[in-house]
Amino acid sequence: MDPVLTVLSKSFSGYWYCWILTPVIAYLLGSINPAVIVTKIATKGKQDIREMGSGNAGFTNVLRSVGKVPAVITIVCDALKCVAAALIGGWLFSLIPVSNDYWGYSEMVINCGKYLAGIFCILGHSFPLYFHFKGGKGVVSAAALMLTEDWRVFLLVLGTFLILFLLTKIISVGSIAGAVLYGPYTFIATFFFDRLCYTDHISMGYVWISTISALIIGIFVTIKHKDNIKRLIKGEEKKIHAKK
Repeated sequence: MDPVLTVLSKSFSGYWYCWILTPVIAYLLGSINPAVIVTKIATKGKQDIREMGSGNAGFTNVLRSVGKVPAVITIVCDALKCVAAALIGGWLFSLIPVSNDYWGYSEMVINCGKYLAGIFCILGHSFPLYFHFKGGKGVVSAAALMLTEDWRVFLLVLGTFLILFLLTKIISVGSIAGAVLYGPYTFIATFFFDRLCYTDHISMGYVWISTISALIIGIFVTIKHKDNIKRLIKGEEKKIHAKK
């Protein structure tokens, strides 16, 4: 059996709390929505970002509806909460014992904890417990997870986003493309760049876990952009314009 899958399957009994605490903590962290909080502070409690502009509780709507400084604070906090969730998930999974036979795969086991945390942090961001389950689309949080997991995938997605944004001036175009390509880019990085070059050190099970996790996040973020996709098809999606 695959070494990473072996370690993870054995952990269900003795280290079940890692599998429970990781998603719970990540979801609660993700539920802290900076866009809502920052907008409330910036407008002295008079406005809710979910009732402004596009109605999305995320960076782009804050930029358009509230201003540049609140938007910067929002994007930084959105990224930091996912980084924190991923680090906590990785730490919890580092508690899972790895025998000497599988010691070289311990980092991959830790990364699986990060992916689990990332998925639930993004879920919390989009459906926040503290804000009536109405949140953002998870783009920034997903990007932060990419950076904590694999900088190569992050750079590929960032490059795709920047190219499309510079060409169209529409943030959603780059965000949707990045979400769609997150899974394929992850597979390219872990299978072609790692597995084929370092066969004895890269678990195929980890390749599939990381790729499937990225696909889940990518599909989720894409679905959250369904209204943007409809507007893009109709040619009604607005180009970026920040409120001063």
